[in-house]
Amino acid sequence: MKIENLAQNIAQLLKNAQYHVLQTVNQTMVLTYFEIGKMVVEEEQAGKQRATYGKQLLKALSAKLTQEFGKGFSEDNLSNMRKFYLVYHAQISETPFRKSTNTNTPFKLSWSHYLKLMRITDNQERAFYEIEAYQNNWSLRELQRQYNAGLYARLALSKNQEELHTLATKGQIVEQAKDLIKDPYILEFLNLPERQHYSENDLEQELINKLEHFLLELGKGFTYVARQHRISFEEKHFRIDLVFYNRILKCFVLIDLKIGELKHQDIGQMQMYVNYFDRAVKLEEENKTIGIIFCQDKSDAIVKYTLPENNTQIFASKYLTILPSQEDFKHLLSQK
Repeated sequence: MKIENLAQNIAQLLKNAQYHVLQTVNQTMVLTYFEIGKMVVEEEQAGKQRATYGKQLLKALSAKLTQEFGKGFSEDNLSNMRKFYLVYHAQISETPFRKSTNTNTPFKLSWSHYLKLMRITDNQERAFYEIEAYQNNWSLRELQRQYNAGLYARLALSKNQEELHTLATKGQIVEQAKDLIKDPYILEFLNLPERQHYSENDLEQELINKLEHFLLELGKGFTYVARQHRISFEEKHFRIDLVFYNRILKCFVLIDLKIGELKHQDIGQMQMYVNYFDRAVKLEEENKTIGIIFCQDKSDAIVKYTLPENNTQIFASKYLTILPSQEDFKHLLSQK
């Protein structure tokens, strides 16, 4: 048994070492590409005004570097390195994010991540996705998914200029319940056609089947607790669709799924669930329970007048089962 434990510990040590070596290689490569881009730009700016000079430079440089180092230095790749420098050279100062780890490079993601990030034209939005990708260890695929689902736009809806600056320098900061809420939630990973007829039980089952994806969409700090959680009092029984716990806010998060339009009775039911958890389940040192109702459609007026003015616990959000087009997404956000 001791030998097995020793072998497991050594295996974990080796895996950690491999990970750190890979991280170091990636960061060194990205920083090298940044320096190559810088050298190309400086050469272009050294008095060469002809529009064709840049193309000629990249072509000649590609031929020489490919001959000596092999693949990886095509004209397109060199052009990307040039663009990388132009995009990031003004952003490598000592920001809170770039001082957040003990590394000697301002670039903490892979080259593939930066190829995606460079295509985001808004500086604040680009910085936000860079921070979130690093802090949440997003793969390139997950970065693409979060961008396509408009995470930044959805979080930025209710932010003022100072709060937007915080998103771009520190990423998403979760300090209170409203910081967790998105509207709409994008559930395209379920692969449910937009107008397919399905029940609330079907939707719940699909979310459980794709729990890892759902946790990513919910956001930071969520852990799964239960589904169809039963609560009983005075010989009456109720079931809460999904129960989560948020480690950052130290509170339970209850989710109820509704097909169709949200009704005021649905909000009242969620209020009862939240009250029950606050009074019968949560520990004294834990914070108040949060309730989120997922619905296909809602009236903001019904939500507003059903809930108390000082509400900080109950929220209603639409959900979409397909990624909207850019035009549809802008329309959705403009309605907020």
